[in-house]
Amino acid sequence: MKGIKKSLTEEYLYLDLSHQTEGCIFPLHTSVTVFLLLYCDCKIFKVCLVLTRESTDISQIKNVLPQDVETQIISREELPSIVQNCCLPAAVERPGNFCRAGLAVVLRHIIQKSYEADPSKKEILELLGFKKTCLKACAEVSQWTRLCELTIPSAIENFIRESSEQPSTIPVEILQLEKKLSEPVRVHNDDKLRRQKLKQQKAAGVGLSLAKDKTKSKACNQEASEELDSPSKSLELEVAFSKLTAQEDPASANREPSHIRKVKASDLPPLEHVFAEGLYFTLADIVLLPCVHHFLVIICKKHSEKLVEFPLLASWYQRIQEVPKVKTAASKCGIQFLDLPELLTTSNKQHPNLSEVPGVEEQSDPSFIGGPRPTMTKLMEKGIEVMFSPHPCPTWTLDWNNLPAAVSPKEGKMSSDRALRKQQQLNNLVYVVTNQARPGDRIVDFCSGGGHVGIVLAHMLPSCQVTLIENKELSLVRAKKRSDELGLSNIWFIQANMEYFTGMFNIGNLQSFEQCLAHSKFLHNS
Repeated sequence: MKGIKKSLTEEYLYLDLSHQTEGCIFPLHTSVTVFLLLYCDCKIFKVCLVLTRESTDISQIKNVLPQDVETQIISREELPSIVQNCCLPAAVERPGNFCRAGLAVVLRHIIQKSYEADPSKKEILELLGFKKTCLKACAEVSQWTRLCELTIPSAIENFIRESSEQPSTIPVEILQLEKKLSEPVRVHNDDKLRRQKLKQQKAAGVGLSLAKDKTKSKACNQEASEELDSPSKSLELEVAFSKLTAQEDPASANREPSHIRKVKASDLPPLEHVFAEGLYFTLADIVLLPCVHHFLVIICKKHSEKLVEFPLLASWYQRIQEVPKVKTAASKCGIQFLDLPELLTTSNKQHPNLSEVPGVEEQSDPSFIGGPRPTMTKLMEKGIEVMFSPHPCPTWTLDWNNLPAAVSPKEGKMSSDRALRKQQQLNNLVYVVTNQARPGDRIVDFCSGGGHVGIVLAHMLPSCQVTLIENKELSLVRAKKRSDELGLSNIWFIQANMEYFTGMFNIGNLQSFEQCLAHSKFLHNS
């Protein structure tokens, strides 16, 4: 087929497999990943389902596996060594020294590989949203990523498990999502769209007035009244679905008249949610659909009276079914959409505790320390006095001139001045680690960036296994390129949040003060 690349890197995709309930594969991370594979019609990966319990009935599991996704079932002992150190899902390239782990990282990778395989599928790449940043920020710093990737799937699994034994309370994460859907939408062309919406609202109001003046039939009056009720969402729907169907954006068709252009920004009507992140269908909707569906299944069966408390979630659930290919992909992975009552999607009733639920973007972690404050200021705030003195051991200097060029930070896309400072930093770190390490030790460079520390250690300590863990793909790809130039065979690359690394290690490196503060609890527990 034209536009499809035939020579692709062979990759394996590893998914947890615990059990199945009513046609759904658990854990939900696996259901979400399979749903995306089907939506993208992705055939690139060799999919391996990893049994999490020995008692799992494989015969029942096979009955609910989608026929369109070729899978094999393996035990955890059969996982590649690099994957055994990570939370699943995980994707591994061949050769297997580069691993991507964690739901958001793996799903973004599936989208990118699907688009590379067939660049004509531009709607697949659009799942990554504006500037391709959907769920890119790690869960450690983004409350939205944490909600989609971790807390909602976990909360729904607990809700399903508890509901089979006793009456369960509505997960607070669902209330957070309902509140998120009630908030005004912010997009890159926000002002233009809001003026277009104001113009549409005024046109609808004039139409209704004329209809009343001419005393048209009751049917006409009713039609005009419905038109007045709908403009608050009709523009958003037009914009959203025009993008899905590759039509011209209605908001960009004509320039607004002068009386619309003169309206203050503060007086413009807000934009309302069509999908989870705003006006456009993104990866966040893919992640949430299997989770919300199974939540609604339980609610409809056991707590139907509570349905009216989630009108926005119900509207989103109905709307997402209109997206091309969603129903087909959902049916293939065992999701049979519910027919929610019509009254539900127009209800104004809210959950009684919704006003008390914290917003998704509100930072509730008291230990979180961020912002651009200098390191010295942060140290003083912690009561740590900083003193400057000559280096106690001038001999802690590597002979950079006699090391291969790819070992030097200068190969890591930075200025010569910064590379010199990085070399001075590495002199200290490498000296300490090389004096502590023993043959066979596992050394982990957390938040490794471009691999400046890890690559030097792997080169200097060939008898040790060095693992680089970094959330930013581009940085890790650059590190791997440098490693390949050096021919290093004792180094692994894992693109993941640090908390998704579950392996044992002898020596761990955290370079920045911020990282030490953020992850001290993790290191202590390790």
